[in-house]
Amino acid sequence: MAQQAVQKNTLYVGGLAEEVNETILHAAFIPFGDIKDVKTPLDQATQKHRSFGFVTFLEKEDAAAAMDNMDGAELYGRVLTVNYALPERIKGGEQGWAAQPIWADADTWFERQQQEEEMQRIQAENQAAMRAAEELHRKKMAEERQGEKEDETEMKDDPMAMAEAEVSKQNN
Repeated sequence: MAQQAVQKNTLYVGGLAEEVNETILHAAFIPFGDIKDVKTPLDQATQKHRSFGFVTFLEKEDAAAAMDNMDGAELYGRVLTVNYALPERIKGGEQGWAAQPIWADADTWFERQQQEEEMQRIQAENQAAMRAAEELHRKKMAEERQGEKEDETEMKDDPMAMAEAEVSKQNN
């Protein structure tokens, strides 16, 4: 997925309470600097905002200060999430042109789906290989431990071997 440019003077504000409107949002953010625009996109069915909004400051520095101070702050009993906003995408195509039909990016959508499926397949193969390697390692370790137990059993029958093992332990 192509990395979208961040708009450094527009903030995404998530976690808005139902009572919060554009006026309240404006009032909450105005202490940080001059605000150019406030938007709370509405849900077409309910005509209520979808618990997030956008605040655009005239100055990038003011937006940065607002983000630092308001991310995690509480407004009407809800904790806010404040980040830099990604460029607005109007329905229809990856470029976001309103004149572009909604199916315009269908070809690239299928391509992205195939790439994602390929990535998931590769991840699954890698995980399976890791599990197999771990299992092999566990078996090897178990065999080595079994071999040590056999060595100890053999030593019990051979007092000289036990004495040599004791001396080598003390020297290490």
